[in-house]
Amino acid sequence: MAKKLIALLSIWMMFALAGCNTVRGVGQDIEKGGEAIQKAVK
Repeated sequence: MAKKLIALLSIWMMFALAGCNTVRGVGQDIEKGGEAIQKAVK
């Protein structure tokens, strides 16, 4: 039972970390897009 719990927690942690990296990447992309728009307007 403990091995199954550890395996499930490990899988959950991998997905959680991958999700954080994805959200951070999207935020960076949006920021770069905003900077490009500001440069085009100036």
